[in-house]
Amino acid sequence: MIPPADVRADARRVSLLAGLLFGLTGLGSSSAAIALPVLAEDLGVSTGVSAWAISLYALMLAVATAVYGRVSDLAGIRTPLLFGVSLMSVGAIVGALAPTFGVLLAGRMLQGAGAAAIPTLGVAVISRRYGGVNRAAALGRLAGTAAAISCLGPLVGGVVADLFGWRTVIALPMLGMLLVPLLWRSLPTDGSGARLDLWGAVLVAATSAGLVMVVQSPSTGPSVAVLGALLLVLGTPSVAWWVRRRPDGFLPVSVLHNAAVVRSSVAAAAIPAAWFALLIAVPAVLVAAGWAPWQVGVVLLPSAAAALLAPRVAGPLLARIGGTSSLALSGLVAAASLGIAALGASAHSATLLVAAVVGVTLAFGLGQPALMAVVGDAVTADVRGVALGLATLMFLVGGGVGSAVVGGFGPVIGMGGSLLLLALLPLLGLAALVRELRTAAEPAD
Repeated sequence: MIPPADVRADARRVSLLAGLLFGLTGLGSSSAAIALPVLAEDLGVSTGVSAWAISLYALMLAVATAVYGRVSDLAGIRTPLLFGVSLMSVGAIVGALAPTFGVLLAGRMLQGAGAAAIPTLGVAVISRRYGGVNRAAALGRLAGTAAAISCLGPLVGGVVADLFGWRTVIALPMLGMLLVPLLWRSLPTDGSGARLDLWGAVLVAATSAGLVMVVQSPSTGPSVAVLGALLLVLGTPSVAWWVRRRPDGFLPVSVLHNAAVVRSSVAAAAIPAAWFALLIAVPAVLVAAGWAPWQVGVVLLPSAAAALLAPRVAGPLLARIGGTSSLALSGLVAAASLGIAALGASAHSATLLVAAVVGVTLAFGLGQPALMAVVGDAVTADVRGVALGLATLMFLVGGGVGSAVVGGFGPVIGMGGSLLLLALLPLLGLAALVRELRTAAEPAD
């Protein structure tokens, strides 16, 4: 039997390394966003067109997430994670060396498709290796580390772009290859050995892509909305038909019919929506007020500190009140923070904006591990990977909703108005959790 102290130390090491990898996926967006104006000028496109470098990365990150989750159920975690990090690094190299904007976009798509392995598989490693208090603490530590690295993105991107150019910023996710050897022995290799339901994966990926494109269409134009709507209209009934035909395929019926998984995922999606929205809105407001990108990065440093402190709060709180209540609390914090951000954007107050980002960072640091804990406990081991993958997919789609609301409604009703509108989303998420909260409050027999 492994001594408890050794288990805690191992959980701390693995969760920190997985959190660093997870953080690089966020850094791939937050650091690159700062470099867009320079990138656009160098490659001869407008700033609006250059935003596709972020949108396509996020799109591939979202749609490929569930694929890796299912693959981990079938083949273990080690090989899919190595493949994903390698693909992310190849995409980063292609993007950094791109002679044209089209090649850059191809590299960013490869980068996003590879990075999608990390959120799901990082959580799956912890879910498989640990239980109880150790797992709750490890999940909180992973989320806090990931959020801290992502929050450093604007500062890192601004400084690196100023010193070495935008190409170095695009190449930053290559650092993930240095972390894989440190995790190697901790990565499970056992799986069911069953064949992957490839057709089911394609249908889910295409339908998910349609959803992401629709929610991002306010900032990307009507053609994207039409294409996304077409994928949704054709994909939704196709997925339903395929699930009936293959109930144990890529989307197991046992996962789709699990109310705790579905409702918790819907509620949790509001948290990254708030986080992504502020990562876009705060720099936009402050840069418009005359701030330099690196100064925006500096002023956001308190949010990185909050992300590092979040696991110390999230782990014990998750163990004390449970995943569902923790998820509800994170939604309330996110809604309140968006209200503060709306006031800050309207008043051009850096103090209020920074306070809002700190609040959303704490909500993220609690909400993400709470979601994974709820989903991990709600399903059986043989479908845990795909359940975590689908939950993470909805989590990432929530980020697309947040950026779409800010980008689409900001020019119409103002940045403050768009943030206030977005504050309704966490409240709707709480409504989805009512039944689970009542069940959790009932005394055990």
